[in-house]
Amino acid sequence: MINTTSKRKIEHLKLCAESPVESRKVSAGFEDVTLIHRALPELNMDKLNLSIDLLGKRLQAPFLIASITGGHPDTTPVNAALAAAAEELGLGIGVGSQRAAFDDPAQEESFRIVREKAPNAFVYANVGAAQIRQYGVDGVEKLIDMIDADALAIHLNFLQEAIQPEGDRDATGCLDMIKEICSVMDAPVIIKETGAGISREDALLLQKAGVSAIDVGGAGGTSWAGVEVYRARKSGDSASEYLGELLWDFGIPTVASIIESRVSLPIIATGGVRTGIDIAKSIALGASAASAALPFVGPALEGKESVVKVLSRMLNELRIAMFLCGCANIQDLRNAPVVVTGRTLEYLGQRGFNVKDYAVAGDSF
Repeated sequence: MINTTSKRKIEHLKLCAESPVESRKVSAGFEDVTLIHRALPELNMDKLNLSIDLLGKRLQAPFLIASITGGHPDTTPVNAALAAAAEELGLGIGVGSQRAAFDDPAQEESFRIVREKAPNAFVYANVGAAQIRQYGVDGVEKLIDMIDADALAIHLNFLQEAIQPEGDRDATGCLDMIKEICSVMDAPVIIKETGAGISREDALLLQKAGVSAIDVGGAGGTSWAGVEVYRARKSGDSASEYLGELLWDFGIPTVASIIESRVSLPIIATGGVRTGIDIAKSIALGASAASAALPFVGPALEGKESVVKVLSRMLNELRIAMFLCGCANIQDLRNAPVVVTGRTLEYLGQRGFNVKDYAVAGDSF
């Protein structure tokens, strides 16, 4: 018998594959970022170095397939396709929330398949902040062992929890539990928002708590409030449907959240990353890597080759952007100047950030 958590996981996957679930009125902000073109790049585009080191693991490009799925038998082939693609291209990958496997060990195979298909890739485990108090350190370590993970992501999805009829709305004690896990865990701990972004205030709290990296998960990509709208509509829950509609675009856009989160920690830019140019802009703004999930849901349902095709296109776009900005490697791209305009500039100005330094070459901020 499939438990309710497992049932919810397959519902989420199908909705993301079949319904418009992206932000409607709020963009990630990449249109407000201009990379400075170098008419004389003095580089051979075919010899650029896209590789990075992330949390002790070598990646062939600064990109991860963000957490998508797992926890239901039908998600096993999806995770297999995603993991095989990540392995082939030397990228990173995260699994969806492992809560379903914790509640029902029969669902573990849908997660284990990731490491089986990607024995050399950077793989991160995943659990919600709302669940870590229940599982404790021992339970979290079991999730890491389940997939031989290189890191643990603790996701913050309280916007979604607030809308779900079955959501966990008690956010007390999460920061203390994150501190405890960071203090005893051998694996790096990534804190990952799921579509509403990370503020400077929370980035500083997380840095003090001892986390290893921040995944901003900004607004502008998949709206989990939007996903809950469709679930509520199907079940006839008009109150939850109204809340999902109201909060569909709530949160800090990804570009602004990258800048908000610039403390002395690696940043992963997630939320509306759809092209290699978006990846390049994220890194120029200070991210160590970027990630996305929604663009790979449909291809993963088709198989590994479809995922590889989409990923290869994005990485080629990144390579072209680096070439046109005169960047021979990712460190050069991190030091590349950018200009920030529009709504993002207005937002950051109101928040007290000086973005003029971003327009000057060199990591001076």
